[in-house]
Amino acid sequence: MLYSKASDADRFVESFGERKSPLSNKNAVKMVDITKTFDVVVANNKVCLEINYGEVLALLGENGSGKTTLMNMLSGIYAPDSGDIYVNGQHVTINNPADAFALHIGMIHQHFKLVEVMTAAENIILGLNEGRMVDLKNVRTRVKDFCDRYGFVVDPDKKVYDMSVSEKQTLEIVKQLYRGADILILDEPTAVLTPQETQKLFVVLRNMRADGKAVVIITHKLHEVMDISDRVVVLLKGNYVGEKMTKDTNPQELTNMMVGHPTTLNIDRSEPKNLHKCLEVRNLSVKDIYGVMKLQNVSFTCYGGEVLGVAGISGSGQRELLEAIAGLEKLEPGAEILYTSNTQGAKEQNLANLSPVDIKNLGVSLAFVPEDRLGMGLVGNMDIAENMMLKSYQDGSGPMLDLKKPKKLAEKVVKDLDVLTPSIHTPVRRLSGGNIQKVLVGREIEQHPSLIMTAYAVRGLDINTSYTIYNLMDEQKRKGVAVIFVGEDLDVLLELCDRILVLCAGQVSGIVDARKTTKEEVSLLMTHLGEKEEA
Repeated sequence: MLYSKASDADRFVESFGERKSPLSNKNAVKMVDITKTFDVVVANNKVCLEINYGEVLALLGENGSGKTTLMNMLSGIYAPDSGDIYVNGQHVTINNPADAFALHIGMIHQHFKLVEVMTAAENIILGLNEGRMVDLKNVRTRVKDFCDRYGFVVDPDKKVYDMSVSEKQTLEIVKQLYRGADILILDEPTAVLTPQETQKLFVVLRNMRADGKAVVIITHKLHEVMDISDRVVVLLKGNYVGEKMTKDTNPQELTNMMVGHPTTLNIDRSEPKNLHKCLEVRNLSVKDIYGVMKLQNVSFTCYGGEVLGVAGISGSGQRELLEAIAGLEKLEPGAEILYTSNTQGAKEQNLANLSPVDIKNLGVSLAFVPEDRLGMGLVGNMDIAENMMLKSYQDGSGPMLDLKKPKKLAEKVVKDLDVLTPSIHTPVRRLSGGNIQKVLVGREIEQHPSLIMTAYAVRGLDINTSYTIYNLMDEQKRKGVAVIFVGEDLDVLLELCDRILVLCAGQVSGIVDARKTTKEEVSLLMTHLGEKEEA
């Protein structure tokens, strides 16, 4: 059974505030034997899942386990090949997002679906009441009602391009609620949030649960699962593994279910040995294309044989810092980026305002894992072997490209990092997020760098893949490589890094010893410019 989109939407918009919760039936959704394939890849294999009103359900699984695909079928992005879906006890067919909308199902994706030049109110009403005059004053009133009910903070008149990441996410949730969603799906909702923003989001989710909403979160952060969820469902390689009440389980048990075998959750941080100065940054300032200062007088030293973490609220200059060192940003006058190799008697080389090609031609072995995996790190339509060649195609002396070395390197990366792919000739865009990241990190490490920089290397990755990346960073450190690790999970930064550089509003707020500092101290430095001396 499908509802009428126009009548249902209009009825909700017109009766907001008087509408009684229709959630008398606790079971919101039942998915039975859902199967979805993409060519030869089975994304979901006869998966059964129940979602209940008045609870937060966490959907766990490794990258490529089928979590997002399953929820995309519930939200109308994909149609299942076989299986049945029941909403409020009635058998339904969901062919597109409009069908999901009519069934009061809303999904907040990792990549927001907002129009940047519009205000919050305009984004909320966009697509509703087409052909009729829109009363934005009434929209503002209803948005305020939502904010009061659930604890949101939304400025209806603020342009999206002026919003922080957390504000955009809040707007996405309000947009779905405004359109009548009683079943909300959030895909990696805390991936780009600070710990403080995450806690604010959790307050909202708890209020929504108390109001009888059904909430599903797809996440890889087990401590958040234990904090916010009531029930956990685990998928493995497209199959349903089982479910646990959160109060009756623990992170170790959930990890074992996700991976399919017992595993450990400890980050192996080795002690720094034979430290040598690799990089010294002095008075680094960067402006964006609009002339806004993104980094101001940033100075620090990074040593070979250590992991230097970089912490900060999203947008504090982390991306610009790494891109400036890599030769991708224009620097303000007076900046110096002094590189020293580990070779006996090597002299400092100033990399400031050199292009990536110039840096490579100087003999500097620098590896960079950017935040944007497919936009900057890899070419989605190229296969794995071809992406390996992107780092070496200029090295040949003749007109013909050497295809043997990239192919051999691709096979090595796939084997060493356990990349799940049909073959090395599969376009990387068809891989899951975790496997794309493995390809990118593997390619950079195989260049045998003396300095490796990673920006949010484990964002959106499952716990098993994340620990693979952590171990790779520590392995590079033991080899004497200088590692700069930009992260968003403070717990990981405290366990993995030797020192942590904290950025606040584009300036260095402090540099602390990761073994001696606390999460609270780092959080405070992230939000206030301090006077913390370098550790």
